[in-house]
Amino acid sequence: MTIEDHRFPCDQCGSDLRFDPAAGQLVCGHCGNAEPIEDGGPWAGGISEIDFDQALRNLLPIQDMEVTRVSSCPNCGAEVEFDPEAHSAECPFCATPVVKGTGENRHIKPRALLPFQLSEDAARDAMIAWLGRLWFAPNGVQEYARKGRRMQGIYVPYWTFDADTKSRYRGERGTVYYETRRVMRDGKMTTQRVQKVRWRPASGRVARFFDDVLVLASTSLPKSYTEALPPWDLSALEPYRPEFIAGFRAEAYTVDLDQGFGEARAVMDRQIHRDVKFDIGGDRQRVHNVETEVSAVTFKHILLPVWMAAYKFRGKTYRFVVNGQTGRVQGERPYSAWKIALAVIAGLVVAAAFGYVAAVYG
Repeated sequence: MTIEDHRFPCDQCGSDLRFDPAAGQLVCGHCGNAEPIEDGGPWAGGISEIDFDQALRNLLPIQDMEVTRVSSCPNCGAEVEFDPEAHSAECPFCATPVVKGTGENRHIKPRALLPFQLSEDAARDAMIAWLGRLWFAPNGVQEYARKGRRMQGIYVPYWTFDADTKSRYRGERGTVYYETRRVMRDGKMTTQRVQKVRWRPASGRVARFFDDVLVLASTSLPKSYTEALPPWDLSALEPYRPEFIAGFRAEAYTVDLDQGFGEARAVMDRQIHRDVKFDIGGDRQRVHNVETEVSAVTFKHILLPVWMAAYKFRGKTYRFVVNGQTGRVQGERPYSAWKIALAVIAGLVVAAAFGYVAAVYG
């Protein structure tokens, strides 16, 4: 599948249709014609999982794979699909000029996506409100948002993992108790309660099934951005259909499947550690060893909607991301040096005034 599969001509005028988040259907920006998204697709019956071991051994059926034409950003490494007619463009992740390439990327096809629910205008309003709450933001940054420069709608790649886990552990259970001691304080004998912990060996088993552990499959954005975008309502996932991509861009994953599972295992292990401590019980817990057996691992490649704005201001790139489902905003916090200087000067003036009043009338 290539980017041409994401283009749908209007039945009325022949222009490209675009998925409209507000209408939930394809809309022509030229004549206003609207067309519903037809049900169907290769996974019309639901969103099924893919066997992890089979994928690692390159044994996936051909219908689970696709080939896309992507361009790589020389600055942040993002691999993004661009319109075939465009010979150059700006990277939506870092505003770096990107020359459209002809390289092909063969990868696992997305199995599901969350369609955009926020329009571009709604995303911009959310970003303007977020910027308005920032102290010391440069006027140029706020002015950029108010002028309405176009934002980029990007489907960002993620992996989700399911796994069944059974763990054996060894540790210690601590019970808090108190001893009374008599100590000398300020020349007087006083009674003091001292906390103690009595430790006893503990061992056992815990089990947990993990469902849809979410892992970002891209390195284009700092994790501080992407980790602040959730929550995502994955119950609203739709089986992948190219109609939802119409008018938007899709980023190819750059975090391989096995690397993604490594990150998922770290998430699972942290939860298993919490389960073990809960199972040990008591007032305090020590965990010495955990051995986990992981089985029935499955995964999905999914796309999640993000509105992005990136531009260069005084030699620095500022990036803002908006959750295309909830409107939650995250981005680099810009600072204005002269605003900070004025605030410092104003603070010094106020402090001096208080000092003068205290000296005269004190």
